[in-house]
Amino acid sequence: MKIGQDIVKNLGMGTWYLGEGNNIRSDQEINALQYGINRGINVIDTAEMYGDGAAEQLVGRAITQYDRSSLFLISKFYPWHADKDNMKASLTASLQRLGTDYLDLYLLHWPGDTPIEETLSALHGLQQDGLIKQFGVSNFDVRDLNAASANHYFEDISANEILYNVATRGTEYDLLPYHRTHNIATIAYSPFGSGNGNEIQIPSIISQLAHDKKVTIHQLILSWILRQNNILAIPKASSVDHIQNNIDAMNIEWSPDELSIIDTAFPAPNHKEPLKVI
Repeated sequence: MKIGQDIVKNLGMGTWYLGEGNNIRSDQEINALQYGINRGINVIDTAEMYGDGAAEQLVGRAITQYDRSSLFLISKFYPWHADKDNMKASLTASLQRLGTDYLDLYLLHWPGDTPIEETLSALHGLQQDGLIKQFGVSNFDVRDLNAASANHYFEDISANEILYNVATRGTEYDLLPYHRTHNIATIAYSPFGSGNGNEIQIPSIISQLAHDKKVTIHQLILSWILRQNNILAIPKASSVDHIQNNIDAMNIEWSPDELSIIDTAFPAPNHKEPLKVI
C-alpha cells in the first residue's frame, strides 16, 4: 500500500459521529480507540466535518499517551477550504484539536469548485512545510482523477477514500483498477453501509454463510474487504466490542466457493456505474 507501508495495516478506525454524545459515550469511544491502538490498529481516520471538529477533539484526547510516530492520522478538509489560505487555516485548526504538529495523510473530502491544480499545489506546500506527510482525495471518481492527472503533483496523490462494501461494488469496474495502475491507495469507508451499520440488506444465503463460518454478518462483510490487501477499511470505532470483532475479522479465510456466494448475492459490476457517496 502506498501510504505508510511501514506502519499501516489494512484495518483502521473511523470516527464519523464520534465525540458527539455525552461524557459517558465519549469515554466509551476513547476506550475503544485506545483498545484498538493497544492491539496494533494504528490508523485513525477523521475529518473537520465530523461533529464540526468534535471527532478530532476526541481523537486528540485518545492519543495523548501514545508515541505519535507509531500512529497514522488521517483527516479531511471541506471543498470550500481547498484554496491555499483556507486550507492552511483548516489544517492548523485540525492539528490543534488533535494535539499534534503533523498529519500522516490529509484529504480533500470531496470535489468542489476550487481548481484541483490550486488544491494540489497548496497540499504540496503543506507537505514541504512538514505539516502533512502525504496527501490525497476522497469521493473522487475516474473522471475527477483524470481531471487532476495533468497537474504536476498528481503523482503525489497517495490515496482516494471512497464508499466501498459488498453492496457498493461499482468502483470495481474502473476506479479500483485506476487506483492500482496509478499506485493510489484505496481507503474504504462505511464497510457496513451508513447509519447504524445495518443498512445493507443481507440475503439468507449470506446469513447462512456467516453461520457456517461461525462469524457475525458484520465480520463476514468486513473480512471480504480485508482479504484484499491493497484496500484499507475504516469501520467506525465506537466500542471495544466492535473493535475486537473487527480485529477478529482480519483472520477470516475465504475459499473460491465462498467468494462465489458473495458474487451471487452481490454481483460485481459489468458496466460503468456512477460513484456512490455518503
